[in-house]
Amino acid sequence: MTLSLADRTLDRAAGPARLLLLPTDVHDVVSFRGSFETAPDLGRDDDLVQSLVTDLLPKGTQHRDRFEVAAALEDRGAFVSFYSDGLRAGFSGKCLRDDLADVLALLAEQLREPAFDDAEVEKAIVRAVAGVRRARESTSGWASGALARRLYGLDHPNFVLEPSDEEARLGAITAEEVRAYHGAHFGSDSLTIAMAGDVPVETAVSASEAAFGGWAPHGTEAAFSPEASPEPPGRTLHAMADRNNLDVRIGHAVGVRRDSPAYLPLYVGVFALGGNFSSRLMQTIRDEQGLTYGIRAGLGSTDIAYDGHVRVSVTLSQENLERGIAATQAEVEGFVDDGIGPEALAQVQTTLAGQHVVSLATTGGAAARLLVNAQRGFDVGYLDRYPDLIRDLTEAEVTEAVRQHVRPADLHVSIAGTPPEAGQRS
Repeated sequence: MTLSLADRTLDRAAGPARLLLLPTDVHDVVSFRGSFETAPDLGRDDDLVQSLVTDLLPKGTQHRDRFEVAAALEDRGAFVSFYSDGLRAGFSGKCLRDDLADVLALLAEQLREPAFDDAEVEKAIVRAVAGVRRARESTSGWASGALARRLYGLDHPNFVLEPSDEEARLGAITAEEVRAYHGAHFGSDSLTIAMAGDVPVETAVSASEAAFGGWAPHGTEAAFSPEASPEPPGRTLHAMADRNNLDVRIGHAVGVRRDSPAYLPLYVGVFALGGNFSSRLMQTIRDEQGLTYGIRAGLGSTDIAYDGHVRVSVTLSQENLERGIAATQAEVEGFVDDGIGPEALAQVQTTLAGQHVVSLATTGGAAARLLVNAQRGFDVGYLDRYPDLIRDLTEAEVTEAVRQHVRPADLHVSIAGTPPEAGQRS
């Protein structure tokens, strides 16, 4: 009999870390994913400083410069990367089974004792500013950012600064601020590491204890607003020259968090609305009406700690802009009125259950799913239960969730590109 993922996954304590270890049939290779709580103050734009910190972690430690760090990984055929994710920071990597202890030791050195050389900090800021300037040329980025600013306040994790404000804030960050943020916010708080592959269990536990055993928690509380802004529905237009294909975002916040009982039926419903090429929006707005080449809908940026939103993304030509927006809003309203329907439900259930199985097919994917579910407070068995939870949803449950939480009258609209009047004048 094949053991379930829950039966095969070992849950171990290693110093301050929680380890989730999933041995698989893959030989010699181990993939790992990990994260910890950083408790940023989002009203002070700590997320920007945190992103700089994670960008700088590969650039050397107090014991090795960035070339020595890179060589230590390359000599073992290993890689490690770091990321910033709102209220948490994290890392991912892959290495050979026999090198796991050495790679974990290097990972801990990078996390706990980064160099933060003044010149490297300045380079990181220059790179970040250049990224903001490139994003200014993106209609997609402008439309998405404008919708986020309509839906959320400054201290919400999903808020997005205006590019000019982001550039100004980045320009004011100093190396001292980066070091201070690391010292105050990087610790072992809720440190969780998931490993999958040819995992040497005892080595993983002992090496993690040696690497992270002395890493103290920072004990700081995050400062952020978990709820969306109450701004009434409206429209934002960001005019950009020579962008005759305009990006449009249509959406509103929802008070459904990832651990809410309403999340899965709502997620399934919104997926049926616009999650893939067979969804209702693609069939009507694109295939039947020919108003766009691409339209999607999703339930995005939802966490167990704060609200997310329903969002439709569509690209429209100047001549189809208003027709496309109106048709999209009408289709959302029609979907809410009609409900999901048995055929669409069955199709989405098959698709999502299949996607879940595929996501677990690699060691990296399995480690990532283990970590994400742990962050959400789900037990290990949730990985096994998820397909059945999707398949067990009824048409009535999904339709009720959609009608309760998708509110066509509350939709905000953000547009980026050259508006039709400007295009006609030129």
